[in-house]
Amino acid sequence: MSSDFEGYEQDFAVLTAEITNKIARVPRLPPDEKKQMVANVEKQLEEAKELLEQMDLEVREIPPQSRGMYSSRMRSYKQEMGKLETDFKRSRIAYSDEVRNELLGDDGNSSENQRAHLLDNTERLERSSRRLEAGYQIAVETEQIGQEMLENLSHDREKIQRARERLRETDANLGKSSRVLTGMLRR
Repeated sequence: MSSDFEGYEQDFAVLTAEITNKIARVPRLPPDEKKQMVANVEKQLEEAKELLEQMDLEVREIPPQSRGMYSSRMRSYKQEMGKLETDFKRSRIAYSDEVRNELLGDDGNSSENQRAHLLDNTERLERSSRRLEAGYQIAVETEQIGQEMLENLSHDREKIQRARERLRETDANLGKSSRVLTGMLRR
């Protein structure tokens, strides 16, 4: 049984060394490799937890008189596991801070970059404001032209109605004239 425990101990030592190495490398990697490394470390942490569980089961099967030494080793391994998880969380926080900084455009020369970024944004806003003002002017001019056209159409309508009325009057007068002339011809 103790040989199984010692085998698990060796596996745990190798695995924790790999995890420690990878945790230290996470902040220096490019973003796409960081994602891969974080996933890999998470997987290895799960494996280390499983090894601890196996080791704990082995310790429970050891006779009580020898169990004390193995129990103290288990406590130190659990503390080491806790430290690894804490270090991993810190490296992930640093990684997420870097991702946040990349998304926000903050990369060390923050005050100079922020100033340049603000100037660019101010120029864009000014250009957009000028375009909006020009668009507004065009809309006002279009509205004025539309009103003038409506007034012209209204005047033209009045002229057409007056002309139509004159035609009706002329038609009526022609009808009367025709009747008078017809009457005169008969006499």
